[in-house]
Amino acid sequence: MKIVVQPASVNGIVAAPASKSYLQRALMAATLSKGQTNLYACSWCNDTRAVLEISQNFGAKIEFTDDHLTIDGNFSLPEKELNCHESGLALRMISPIAALLPGKVVINGSGSLLSRPIDLILDALINLSVGISSNNKRLPLTISGNMQGGDIEIDGSKGSQLLTGLLMALPVCSENSSILVHNLKSKPYIEMTIGLLHDFGIEIQHLDYKQFTIEGNQSYKAIDYTIEGDWSGAAFLLVAGAIAGKVCVTGLNQTSKQADRKIVEVLQAVGSEIDFLNNSISITKNQLRGFEFEADDCPDLFPPLVTLASQCDSPSKIHGVQRLFTKESNRAESLKTEFKKIGVNIEISGNTMIIFPSKLNFGKTDAHNDHRVAMALAVAALTSEDGVEIDNFDSINKSYPQFLDDLLHITKP
Repeated sequence: MKIVVQPASVNGIVAAPASKSYLQRALMAATLSKGQTNLYACSWCNDTRAVLEISQNFGAKIEFTDDHLTIDGNFSLPEKELNCHESGLALRMISPIAALLPGKVVINGSGSLLSRPIDLILDALINLSVGISSNNKRLPLTISGNMQGGDIEIDGSKGSQLLTGLLMALPVCSENSSILVHNLKSKPYIEMTIGLLHDFGIEIQHLDYKQFTIEGNQSYKAIDYTIEGDWSGAAFLLVAGAIAGKVCVTGLNQTSKQADRKIVEVLQAVGSEIDFLNNSISITKNQLRGFEFEADDCPDLFPPLVTLASQCDSPSKIHGVQRLFTKESNRAESLKTEFKKIGVNIEISGNTMIIFPSKLNFGKTDAHNDHRVAMALAVAALTSEDGVEIDNFDSINKSYPQFLDDLLHITKP
């Protein structure tokens, strides 16, 4: 899909989509629960639909009513291959959970997920005495489970998603477990996981997010649970307001454990006018100062922050580039290459990305099948002279299918 986004100002109110991070976790917690769970305020993208499909393949019965799901939990050996499609969280979360079952489970994916290494999953499950094989450390993955629990060490430097899967699976095991994590990145996502597990009746103990102690033989309980708004998707809308007018985004929990809530800190630092009211945030364009930001724990903020930095009055620095190499694309190179086509100069020095203030011109760009690159280019186009053409824009379906509709809703040519 190829689109052209024209220059425009923004002025309007828009609701944040549901957090896919919370919804994916809640779907699996509901699947593992005995009884009926109700999930409210759901909205759908490719990643959440992948976990929904997996939940059904595990045997959960799911009924849809508008933005509400009713899930009768059931967890049994699936009759067919589990497909994570392109969701990295689904793969890393589902693998330890599938290892609980006394039988063979095949896990596969599609697109960029097929090229992502899975050695961390292999190492962790092998150390927990789980039978596991792969295609040269790539998908498909075959697990022969009946995992009992145990004590392991894992490397957290490449992200927290595998740890989330282990924290969800190990409490159900017959034995107590412990996890020693080295150099954990994206700690807020683990805070999110532990908080959600507590709501579903599972308790996790930890020492400074380095040593986790998990009691076995715990049981998930069915509950009513509301999915909060997604700060990751909302970050693009907030940046649109900061560089091109004014926007109010509703449905955002200001005390959320989501890592990308830090977008507010950056917007405050650069000088945006910000108003908070209940669960709404209004951003108004103002003179923007260059900024420096550590994104190790929130690498998904890189794309909207590149767009923001291009409109600041001095160069900006974002640290944490190494977290971008194995996203849907090599996101560091994708951002550098595509923003150069519209006049933005980006340099990468070690672990730091430097973005220089730029006057944006027309360019034919490609999202590299990366949803966040697509959205970053679309927001940047608002401040361009003649618009920006974006190929592979339908990659937004991975996380935020209604993004273009929401953006057009608040734009004023």
